[in-house]
Amino acid sequence: MSIPEITPAEFLARRNQGEDLTLLDVREEWELGVASVPNVVHIPMGEIASRIGELDSNKETVVLCRSGRRSLEVAKYLQRNGFRTANLAGGILAWSRDVDATIPTY
Repeated sequence: MSIPEITPAEFLARRNQGEDLTLLDVREEWELGVASVPNVVHIPMGEIASRIGELDSNKETVVLCRSGRRSLEVAKYLQRNGFRTANLAGGILAWSRDVDATIPTY
C-alpha cells in the first residue's frame, strides 16, 4: 500500500484551485500552540482510531505532523479504512521552510 506525498506548496495550489481537501493535523495540542496552520482538522495521532468518524471519507485527507513520520502512519491507517489519503511531505517543518516562514519550527 503506497501513500502519495504532496508538498505544502502542492497542497496549497490544489486547495486554491478549488479542490475540497481535508488537512488533518495529528500532532499533540501543545505542538499546535507552538506552530500551526489555519483550516485544519486536529485529531492527535493517539485518538485517530476512536475519532475516525469525525473525518469525511469522501474527501481526500492530507495528513500533517511535525516532520512527516507520524502523518505517514496515520495516512496508512486511514487508507486501510477506506480513505483517500496523502502525506504532507516534511510536515510543519517543510510548511514553515517552503510556504510560510512566520510559522516557528521546533
